[in-house]
Amino acid sequence: MGFDGDEETAPQNPKYLKSKFRYNSPFVQVSLIGLVCFCCPGMFNALSGMGGGGQVDHTAANNANTALYTTFAVFGVLGGGIYNILGPHLTLAAGCSTYILYAGSFLYYNHHKHQAFAIVAGALLGVGAGLLWAGQGAIMTSYPPAHRKGVYISLFWSIFNMGGVIGGLIPFITNYNRSEASSVNDGTYIGFMVFMAAGTALSFAILPPSKVIREDGTRCTHIQYSNVSTEAVEIIKLFLNWKMLLIVPAAWSSNFFYTYQFNNVNATLFNLRTRGFNNVFYWGAQMLGSVAIGYLMDFSFESRRKRGIFGVCVVALLGTAIWGGGLANQRRYSIKDPLPPLDFKDSGRDFAGPFVLYFSYGLLDAMFQSMVYWVIGALADDSEILSSPPISHTVNYKEEPFGVGHVAPRCWYVGFYKGVQSAGAAAAWQVDTQKVSYMSQLIVNWSLTTISYPLLLILVLLAVKDNHKDEEGTAKEADPTSAGTVHT
Repeated sequence: MGFDGDEETAPQNPKYLKSKFRYNSPFVQVSLIGLVCFCCPGMFNALSGMGGGGQVDHTAANNANTALYTTFAVFGVLGGGIYNILGPHLTLAAGCSTYILYAGSFLYYNHHKHQAFAIVAGALLGVGAGLLWAGQGAIMTSYPPAHRKGVYISLFWSIFNMGGVIGGLIPFITNYNRSEASSVNDGTYIGFMVFMAAGTALSFAILPPSKVIREDGTRCTHIQYSNVSTEAVEIIKLFLNWKMLLIVPAAWSSNFFYTYQFNNVNATLFNLRTRGFNNVFYWGAQMLGSVAIGYLMDFSFESRRKRGIFGVCVVALLGTAIWGGGLANQRRYSIKDPLPPLDFKDSGRDFAGPFVLYFSYGLLDAMFQSMVYWVIGALADDSEILSSPPISHTVNYKEEPFGVGHVAPRCWYVGFYKGVQSAGAAAAWQVDTQKVSYMSQLIVNWSLTTISYPLLLILVLLAVKDNHKDEEGTAKEADPTSAGTVHT
């Protein structure tokens, strides 16, 4: 990594630094990356949550998503290195633009029913998503203060998943009077494309880490460039890193269950307009889940290790209960013995149980992934020595030593997580294309998440340090009015 030799002078006004609403504050920058993801992957989630990309036949969407997550698996791992070379603007803008093409491919499919465009667009989106999420991961795990990572994760997750909520309203409203229709109308895809284009433009508002200043006066990093050979070596090392290997089951399962939930619960049990209605609450539940787990991971205990253990245990218990409810629901229908589609207005009590289950799936997804992000952020911090100059009457701007705000380890960790996650998703979409039974898919999903919990506990016990002095010092020095507002 290289450094810019000219150190900038930070503002000397402590009130300026304490403000959460400075353009160069972690709070504003994390909020901005949340809005970018609101517009792009948030809308993509709403589109995918319809099941089959809004089409009655899932084949085109399944094949497009297989191509998407196959390339995402590669560029999810490489994305961290690319981010460290290109910086946030080029990386994020290039990634966001591919979402527009993907939504446009289904607009085309609505008229011509040719899969080729959707599959190619899916493959390109996998490249773009790898870049976008590498940048997001670097920002989320390096900009916030160490003692408020969970809160910042929940802030991002809430803004991001509001995209799924608003995105769910688009097909619900535009197809409200088309309850018997087989696929969503053109206006639905056009609405998604407009939001995605706005997200691409907004990505240019993200500041590089060297320009982001925390409330305590530290700058996230002053790294100016990297090189290809350094990034390649570090990426290869991840596959020999025991910490990353313990995360593999959690990463693999964290998007694997989407195929089952979107295609075989939402798209199979409900009619077209009700799928959009359900998505509003699925992604709304994600907002609630991220806030809840963020609070537990940051405030439940003084010891960071205890907070990590407690968070994993809470998610494990909740996950067992929700997947148990899914098992009871799945016993009522199968591929060969489907149920009549449910409507939120006309189905009465029959609608309530499956709706609550789908809502609960969304809640669990956010808690599971936020918990894993918290662990990744804790791992990155444990290899660093935090430097937090006090805010006093005179603020002395302090450049962090190499490694303190170094985004590269976090990029590599998050990139590894997203790469493995995407490989799991690619496999899942093809599993559904092969018409594997719904019950088998549910059992595999439940088993994968269950296996991940003890491995994450081992990781927290062995690799997450308490660092009481660092945490307590940072908490005392930070502005108490702004401590609870930010994310990883």
